[in-house]
Amino acid sequence: MTTLAPLVELGPELTPAQVSRYSRHLLVPGMGIEAQRRLLNARVAVVGAGGLGSPIVAYLAAAGVGHLTIIDDDIVDTTNLQRQVMHRADSIGTPKADSASGFARALNPDVTVVTRQQRITPENAQDLLRGHDVVLDGADNFPTRYAVSDACAALGVPVVWAAVLRFDAQLSTFVPGVTDAVTLRDLYPVPPRPEDVPSCAEAGVLGALVGQVGSIMAAEAVKLICGFGEPLIGRVLLVDALTQRTREIPLRPAGAVLAAVAREPVREMIALREHSAREVCAMLTDEPPVLLDVREPAEHQLGTVPGALCVPVGEVLTWDDFDHHLPDGPVVVYCKAGPRARRAAAHLVRIGREDVSVMTGGMLAWIEHVDPSLPSY
Repeated sequence: MTTLAPLVELGPELTPAQVSRYSRHLLVPGMGIEAQRRLLNARVAVVGAGGLGSPIVAYLAAAGVGHLTIIDDDIVDTTNLQRQVMHRADSIGTPKADSASGFARALNPDVTVVTRQQRITPENAQDLLRGHDVVLDGADNFPTRYAVSDACAALGVPVVWAAVLRFDAQLSTFVPGVTDAVTLRDLYPVPPRPEDVPSCAEAGVLGALVGQVGSIMAAEAVKLICGFGEPLIGRVLLVDALTQRTREIPLRPAGAVLAAVAREPVREMIALREHSAREVCAMLTDEPPVLLDVREPAEHQLGTVPGALCVPVGEVLTWDDFDHHLPDGPVVVYCKAGPRARRAAAHLVRIGREDVSVMTGGMLAWIEHVDPSLPSY
């Protein structure tokens, strides 16, 4: 069992009002008055004020974490409201960091909230995260996740990390300085290419799942700050919301694995031809190509290009050859916006299909430039 000393020193004595507010915490074994004083003295950075950030900010503010820094450069959009429960319909168009700050302050006046409306990069990450006791990474993109992980490793600041897509989630806690300390790079040594991993905008996410996962992340932070329980150190928790099953896998320092990765040759880059949506439309009136739609079935109700074969990208990537899978002729692949189409097209080239191209911008471009009668999404 991995236990740690409290991350945060004791803060001032609780006021009678605070004893009343946090009374249910004070009754929990392992918490008590001292743990609550540590929470009120803690400085926590939350990266991302979106799906994961919403439950993180809500439960840390409610718990009485004394200082929250909320870092997010995005604005509230209609599509966020399905899962990002800090934000309201009247917040659309405003910075997420401001919306989250208003939510936290209204929830608990004990909490001081600072916002940073900027994207974390390798260049600014250490400056933004320095001085915090723990960082919770609720980012939705790999460049930010790696920038956060690398900066915190350098600063010696623990990171609670998670990633969510569709019905699945992964969580872990990275604490520098412990025996066999690990970081995100021990789990995923090399960042994936953008076309290799669909985003939530492309693949979707169950709204309630981010609430479940963000709440676990907040609990991890509380345990680290107060020094009780067993954090997710050296373990990756896997959550499957579809079956409501969880399991965990051990995580150890990559060591020789990282050295082996460094010796690996650079991955083959396949140049792909691209056609605009208008060019593809023109092709349909002459010698129509084989159109391959690699979106998921649930996305088809929002429109398809006439005559397209619909095969999810995951199935295309299992093909060892293209015999019996596709008719003869040039192939044009598309998805919602482009990344999955490029991945599928590159695979077709690898298994021997030569005349393969991608429709630039995917179905979104088709709707915008060819058929505006279809719903925009």
